[in-house]
Amino acid sequence: MAPARSPVIAFATDFGESDAYAASMKGVVLSICPRARLVDVTHAIEPGDLLGAAVVVEEAARWFPKGAIFVVVVDPGVGTERRALAARARGRTFVGPDNGVLWPCIAADPGARVREIRSRAFRLPEVSDTFHGRDLFAPAAARLAAGRRFEAVGPAVADPLRLEGYEADRRGGSLRGQVLRVDRFGNLVTSVTRADLRAAFDGVPFATLDIRVGGRLVDETARTYGTARAGVPFALLGSGGRLEIAVRDGSAAAALSCGRGFPVTVARRGGRR
Repeated sequence: MAPARSPVIAFATDFGESDAYAASMKGVVLSICPRARLVDVTHAIEPGDLLGAAVVVEEAARWFPKGAIFVVVVDPGVGTERRALAARARGRTFVGPDNGVLWPCIAADPGARVREIRSRAFRLPEVSDTFHGRDLFAPAAARLAAGRRFEAVGPAVADPLRLEGYEADRRGGSLRGQVLRVDRFGNLVTSVTRADLRAAFDGVPFATLDIRVGGRLVDETARTYGTARAGVPFALLGSGGRLEIAVRDGSAAAALSCGRGFPVTVARRGGRR
């Protein structure tokens, strides 16, 4: 993959905006690859929230140009024996810890290539025990953006860590998943995808399915937010291709007292749950 004249490097972290962490990573990138265009996907991931980070990166990455590089740093295991990875999938590159946060983007491409970042040339001369985002992941992304060969980062990895709970589980005639994240509108974004619903309930109208979150029945569905009844929880397929639970002019998370990790089930009405 030839380097772009102005390569895009995008950041997704749980660092927030009040500290120097995100800016430090950008400074490292610009010192190595001054022509890079820097984009913030988000720095507002909840601390240590691998599932939330994974869904945000997966949904955002598909809209970026081929050749874009993503630095994904949600890394509660920083400084431990967990590996540092660089992955190429669907024409884009992802750099981050081997804790599952990169796994959905890798798994989406059967031809994905994954390597462990071992070469000293892809890190700063001194690597701290607590800030691999600055000292390892940012310089690796910058070196790749500047034209260094992907294969030079280190040895191939055949077993990147799988992110448990990211996919819905089909059991008999039902789907079981969970809430992956709560967006800023209070919508509950789930692990159940449009493809899951088609595979499990082909030909069954969406409006006739039994959908429950946290054990509570969501009895209404809608095509979009504006067509739903105000104040009433409803299910819809969101723009990211996932089953969402929302409340028009309100928050589904507040209305249902639900949040990340709450169980979600989908079944035929009157069927097994």
